[in-house]
Amino acid sequence: MNEAAQADDAIIAPRDGVSYVRGTTHIALLDSTVSRVLRDTVRRFPGRDAVVFSDQHIRWTWKAFDEQVDALALGLLELGVKKGDRVAIWSPNRAEWLVTQFATARIGAILVNINPAYRLHELEYALNKVGCTVLISAVRFKTSDYLDMLRTLAPELDAGHARLSSARLPHLTYVVQMGEAAVAGMLRYADVVHSGMQARQCAGATRLAAGEATLHCDEPINIQFTSGTTGNPKGATLTHRNIVNNGRFIGMAMKLDERDALCIPVPFYHCFGMVLGVLACVSSGAKMVFPCEGFDAGATLRAVSIERCTGLHGVPTMFIAELDHPEFESFDLRSLRTGIMAGSPCPIETMKKVVSRMHMAEVTIAYGMTETSPVSFQSSTEDPLDKRVTTVGRIQPHLEVRIVGPDGDTVPVGVKGELWTRGYSVMVGYWDDDDKTREAIVDGWMRTGDLATLDEDGYCNIVGRVKDMLIRGGENVYPREIEEFLFQHPDVQSVQVFGVPDAKYGEEICAWIVPKPGRTLTDVDIRQFCEGQIAHFKIPRYIRFVDAIPMTVTGKAQKFVMRDRMIEELGLKTAKTA
Repeated sequence: MNEAAQADDAIIAPRDGVSYVRGTTHIALLDSTVSRVLRDTVRRFPGRDAVVFSDQHIRWTWKAFDEQVDALALGLLELGVKKGDRVAIWSPNRAEWLVTQFATARIGAILVNINPAYRLHELEYALNKVGCTVLISAVRFKTSDYLDMLRTLAPELDAGHARLSSARLPHLTYVVQMGEAAVAGMLRYADVVHSGMQARQCAGATRLAAGEATLHCDEPINIQFTSGTTGNPKGATLTHRNIVNNGRFIGMAMKLDERDALCIPVPFYHCFGMVLGVLACVSSGAKMVFPCEGFDAGATLRAVSIERCTGLHGVPTMFIAELDHPEFESFDLRSLRTGIMAGSPCPIETMKKVVSRMHMAEVTIAYGMTETSPVSFQSSTEDPLDKRVTTVGRIQPHLEVRIVGPDGDTVPVGVKGELWTRGYSVMVGYWDDDDKTREAIVDGWMRTGDLATLDEDGYCNIVGRVKDMLIRGGENVYPREIEEFLFQHPDVQSVQVFGVPDAKYGEEICAWIVPKPGRTLTDVDIRQFCEGQIAHFKIPRYIRFVDAIPMTVTGKAQKFVMRDRMIEELGLKTAKTA
């Protein structure tokens, strides 16, 4: 820690043996909006490369990117979008998504991130929950035909009227589609941008500047739906201050500047893409490289090699896929130095391979949640390797964290408890859901639901989810501990551990394992590997070998899906999805 940090009121390492830390405050928070941060970077580096979309063959300088943002912002104003209106975006990683992120921020509209994997019920719920007036949509992604789903929800689109009036989507007035072809009832994205460009030539810049002057950093600017395992998703509402400062501190931890190029294969709709990726680059001037619409290991490695990227983001499963790519050795990755591995627990062995084989000696680990903008802990590029492979680093600036026991008290150092965080990053709340907000935020503290420990130096280790912990015969069992152990087996590519109901022990341990390509494993192999190495009650009773682990778009394992399948397979009638 530098001298300036030591001079402030930070408590980077716990004191008096209590699991409480407070981040440094020697770097002031920015009282800025998303749009002003972009404009500042454009002024500093107008001619430098800012954006590369490999699939779309797009390459923009900061100045050219800013002009695209202005054009769409004015186009939305021409449609009648006002400050505070909700504008949804439903698309994989395309240039239109990136431009929309900043165009909505420029006019004070609230961007609503729609998961690209959403189907009819989820889409209808999200659009109606927050009252979206405009939806900007891709034509399709993978097996999802977006336009067909929209016609199902709003058959009125077929009438061909530009302004929509739908019974099932009562708030929605316009659908803007990204395709080239004209579609009945929808506006073309290109036409909306064109109308904005025309407006820009007629005092549009003055109109935008006047609107921007009314924006405040504490106003909501983004709604992200959390992917809960039960019930409908909740709309975490974030402000300019939340995401601007989080992106800025993330970039600082990676030592990003205008000479860097960051490869971003993680999805925009999630904080990992739009904050840890995009806003970290915009605040530092680093070039953003987007290899493909949806993650592809080969395309990602190719983009890193061609663009000479110095950073690469990804969830552990992405890095595993890249390392296992059959043509891995043919890609020149020597330009890499940093990046972030986050989104789910990072296997130690994978982290070591990323450092040694991908040249990412300064790779960092980050931890957080959507409701905290998202990062609360991040390792430094200078942290010892053992800390970067076994922890999620130390607390970010201007935040407080404590580890809380079942009785609500802060636990001693090294003791497991629920991680609570407080500070500028905590969301405004869940949109139109005060009850859920009050459950989640207590006296400013965001209850994360994650089990964690703090060591004597302030490094945090995430040991699982409060809801994931299972109790077998009176023994507390933490799935991640077993997963880390099984991952050391030379023939195991990935593994997930969870509990299923059991009449005798309360819960039994189940492991889903993906063997490495060309390798064969049996139940006996796994149990022999465990014997004498971990306690007998931690050895999985049920072991299944699968081709793939069910994942969310962001690479998080869907344990509730696995659990439901096992309950059905085993004929267990008393359990319900966690």
